[in-house]
Amino acid sequence: MSSPIDPSLSKTVDAPDWEQIQASPDFGRLRRAVRNFIFPLTVAFLVWYLLYVLLADYAHGFMSTKVFGNVNIGLIFGVLQFVSTFLIAIAYSRYANRKIDPLADQIRDEAEGSAR
Repeated sequence: MSSPIDPSLSKTVDAPDWEQIQASPDFGRLRRAVRNFIFPLTVAFLVWYLLYVLLADYAHGFMSTKVFGNVNIGLIFGVLQFVSTFLIAIAYSRYANRKIDPLADQIRDEAEGSAR
């Protein structure tokens, strides 16, 4: 059975040396830029979420305190979970555009340039 792709028609392109790219200082800066944002915000969000869960389970009186009408502190904390998620997503998008994407673009351009 013949192969649907004729090997004589394919171009020979040198692939980038991924191990060299991973060992480069630029890649290290990219990893640090990602970690400097991801780890602190992940910890902060998990603490905030666990606080909400623990208060909901062990502080019924506090969480059921009416703020206005039928809206209580527990409901406000629950809505703030969604708000904080969206704020983190927006903050990450801005951070990535400012810090991560330029480094990634530079690494990609160098990799594509060395592959030619």
